[in-house]
Amino acid sequence: MSTNNANNRTQQQAADQKLMDGITKHEQAISSLTIGGVAYKTADILAILQARIATANTTLSTRATWQSAVAADKGELTKTKTIVSGVRQAIQLMFAGSVDTLADFGLKPRKARAVRTPAQKAAASAKAKATRAARHTMGSKQKAEIKGTVPQAAPATPPAAGAPTAGATPTATAAPAGTATATGATVRPPQ
Repeated sequence: MSTNNANNRTQQQAADQKLMDGITKHEQAISSLTIGGVAYKTADILAILQARIATANTTLSTRATWQSAVAADKGELTKTKTIVSGVRQAIQLMFAGSVDTLADFGLKPRKARAVRTPAQKAAASAKAKATRAARHTMGSKQKAEIKGTVPQAAPATPPAAGAPTAGATPTATAAPAGTATATGATVRPPQ
């Protein structure tokens, strides 16, 4: 549940104004009120309510000023982004060999990229494939192809003469985990 502070502030201001209007209208009937052991004249109460409304109005104007300042800041950053980025790149090129000079500008030297040979790239690719296979990592299409199978129950037949008697139940054997099913997909053990 969320609340909207702008609506609450607006409602509070309206309530304060309404209270102020009512006190002004019926000022003759209310000469003073005792609240918390302190007597307040109507003029004092009106001053308190007026101060509340004034500070709420100040808050709204300050918020609008702040929002316009934030919008101006964002606009300036967007407008000057390419220029500042270009200056940073130019300075990094000019002083590429001098770490101390780059530090004066708040910049760090660029890291040299490690050049990998084709053999290293092929080894990394093979290792990634082996890891996927070891972890049974599959894509969404591969996962969709896997279907569960329900073991078929043997039909109920009367026990034969040499069969075990009451209390013995036949056990169904399921394919061991990691073996291929009739659809050709590998069944993974539950995790």
